[in-house]
Amino acid sequence: MDAPLPPGLADALRPVLPELAEETIVAIGHEVPDYARPLEGPFGHALRAGVERALSRFVDEIEAPGTPDAQSRRIYVQLGRAELRAGRSLDALLSAYRLGARLAWERFVQAAEAAGHEPRTLYALAGAIFSYIDALSAESVAGFSAEQSRTAGERARRRRALVRLLARDDAAPEEVRDLALQAAWPVPAAVAALVVTGGDPDRLAGRLDPEALAATDGETGIVLLPDPEAPGLRARIVAAVEEVSAALGPSVVPERAHHSVARARAALRLLGEGRLPAGRLAVADEHMLQLLLHGEDAALAADLAATVLAPLAELGDGARARSVETLRAWLDHPGQVQRVAATLHVHPQTVRYRVRALRELFGDAIEDPERRFALGVALRVGEPPHVV
Repeated sequence: MDAPLPPGLADALRPVLPELAEETIVAIGHEVPDYARPLEGPFGHALRAGVERALSRFVDEIEAPGTPDAQSRRIYVQLGRAELRAGRSLDALLSAYRLGARLAWERFVQAAEAAGHEPRTLYALAGAIFSYIDALSAESVAGFSAEQSRTAGERARRRRALVRLLARDDAAPEEVRDLALQAAWPVPAAVAALVVTGGDPDRLAGRLDPEALAATDGETGIVLLPDPEAPGLRARIVAAVEEVSAALGPSVVPERAHHSVARARAALRLLGEGRLPAGRLAVADEHMLQLLLHGEDAALAADLAATVLAPLAELGDGARARSVETLRAWLDHPGQVQRVAATLHVHPQTVRYRVRALRELFGDAIEDPERRFALGVALRVGEPPHVV
C-alpha cells in the first residue's frame, strides 16, 4: 500500500468481509458478460477463492503492512493464466477487479465511518484500495502473458515436431492428425516443401504464410507451405530466398509431404553441385531429368553411361570429344545433316564423315529407338556441371 493506514482500521473492516465477498461475486455474475453464468465448478471455485482472498489480503495488509504473501500472488497469476486457457482476453477479469474495488470502497467507507475514523483516513483508504487493485491486475497480466508465452512456445515446438513427422515416409495418418490438432495447424488440401541452406526457416515461413510450418533438420531448414499454388506465392518465395540457397518440391497432399521434401532436398543437392543452373531457387519439377539422372543412386547412372558409351573409351581425348559432340547433335537432330552441321559449325561433308565413324563404333545403336534413348541419357549423365 502506498500510504500507511491506522492498524485499527482493520478491526472495523474485517466484519464486513463475508457479506462483501458474496455481494461482489453476485455482482460480477450480473455485470460482467463473460461471467454471466452459474458460478460453479472449477471456474466458480477459483473466482470465489480469488474474491475472498483479495479482500482478506487487503485487510491483512492494513494490519501488518509489508507482510510477504506469495500464496496470494500465485492465485492472481493463476487467474490470469486461466483466462488465456479459456480462450478469453483479460478484459473480463480486469472488469471484475474494478467492480470489486468499487464495491469494496463503498462498504469499507461505511464501516470506517461507523467506527469513527476521520475523513483523511477515508481518503487514504480510497487510494489504497485502487492501488491494491492495480497490483492484483498486474499479477494477473503477468500470469496471462506467461501463459501466452508458454502456449506459443509449446505450439512452436509441436509444429517443428510436425514438420519432422511429415518429412518421414513412415508417418501414420492418425499420428499426423493428432499432432496437427495439438499444434493448432489447420491441415491444408496440399503442401509443398521448401528446403534451404542458411537463414532462419521460422523467419522465412513467417514471410511466406502464417500457417507455414518450419523446422531445422541438420544443416538444412524445411518450410512446408500450405496452398502452394496460391497466386503470387512463387514470386514471394523468390524474393524471400534472396540470401539463401533453396529448392522447392512439388505440390502434394499432406500425407505425401515426405515426397515433396525428398524431391526438394535432391534438387538442393544438385544445385550445390552445380548440376542445375545457378539461381536463388531451384524448382524440382522443372529439373526432373537431372533429378532422375543424378538421384541418390548416382552409381547406377554412371554405370549406364560407362556401358553404353564404352565404344568411345579407346579413342584419344580429341577424337572422343569430337565424337561425343557429333553424337549428341545427331541424336538431337537425327538425319538432318545440314542442321547438325550448323550446330557444330562444320561442313556437311564433315558431319557425314563423323556419322560414318560413329556407325562403325556403335553399329545400328544410333538407329534403334530404344538404344538411341539410352545413348541420349548416357550423354546427359556425363555432362559437366553448370558453371556457377
